[in-house]
Amino acid sequence: MDMIENHKKFRLELDKFIVDFPELFPDGIKNGYLLKELRCPKKSQIPTRRIIVESISYTVRPSFVMPYHTGFTTEVEKPLFLRKFDVPFWALSYVFGKDAMYWYRLEKSLGRNSIVGTTVKSPNLLPDHLDADEKHTCLKGEKVYVATTVGEQCLLGVSISKDAGEEGLKNAYGKFKEEALNLNSEYRPKSVNTDGWKATINTWNFLFPGIFVICCFLHIFIKIRDRSSKKYKEIFDDVSNRIWNCYNAVTKLSFSQRVRRLYEWAKAKEMPDVILKPIQKLKENLSGYSKTYDLAGCHRTSNMVDRLMQRMDRHLYSTFYFHGSLASAELSIRGWALIYNFAPCNPYTIKLHDGWKSPAEWLNKTRYHENWLQNLLTSASMGGFRHAPPNVL
Repeated sequence: MDMIENHKKFRLELDKFIVDFPELFPDGIKNGYLLKELRCPKKSQIPTRRIIVESISYTVRPSFVMPYHTGFTTEVEKPLFLRKFDVPFWALSYVFGKDAMYWYRLEKSLGRNSIVGTTVKSPNLLPDHLDADEKHTCLKGEKVYVATTVGEQCLLGVSISKDAGEEGLKNAYGKFKEEALNLNSEYRPKSVNTDGWKATINTWNFLFPGIFVICCFLHIFIKIRDRSSKKYKEIFDDVSNRIWNCYNAVTKLSFSQRVRRLYEWAKAKEMPDVILKPIQKLKENLSGYSKTYDLAGCHRTSNMVDRLMQRMDRHLYSTFYFHGSLASAELSIRGWALIYNFAPCNPYTIKLHDGWKSPAEWLNKTRYHENWLQNLLTSASMGGFRHAPPNVL
């Protein structure tokens, strides 16, 4: 309290933070700042101070206070942690008090922050290789699609599109591009792995010209497995072994040869269409599947996005999908994504990652605070935007 009210002590403390954590402050603060008035909200009675950087006013507030002074992190971090496991809002209300809408609004308010800017601390940590896919779900009974972008085990983009066409997906995936370029204006991912949907491929080629768009090999196997493992179980094992023999090819030339031999074998054996057609598709789109041999480090399968979308699927099922407006649905799923990125994992997983507790910590190899919610709120300084216009702050 004394430090906030005393101009000299506050400036000395703030200057230390600016030196140690420059990513949490506006770029212009290196040219100086002016102290503004002291405020003491009636809700929390915690004083905050305003500063002026390049004619723009910013509020400096403690990380243990929720935005708009809606609560203290010590009071809400455990309920919000349980949202990682989709505990319903009414149950949180029953156990922790308040009403269900309080917890709903608290989670949704996190979605106002930039997912990329909040999750990724440094511009050079933006992933070179991404996975992307659309989650099919419903908004008030109407089908919508959650365009999902992941990298380094983190959800980096979730945005809702009303259709799966190119225009809708350009707007949805474009949110990830906007946030990534806000963090690093020169960011250009090297590759993205998709399920082969044409609109998705065209969208990523449009957003990042020259990017390697790689088709997921796993989807070929899954398509065959789901349609033939029971009906044609006497031949499925043989087909499966031959498909994975192709995947294990060491060179691009060997991979192409094995795929062609696989198709010739399946055709000669007069395999049923549920087996032959996916193999034919693999052969006809060899260039999309063999690009992985030209780019070290890229993803041959979409395992990463599939795992995270399984969590998203459980989350959406538990909430009976989306209700209300498109804007509220967008904020809701974005808030959930940030909770997933920052909430701690189980102790065994933490041990495997040398003590780093969450996907965001695995990526950044650092944390601002031991309390995961304070770590999230600190990371979301300026809404996670490094070069934000005044109306975003």
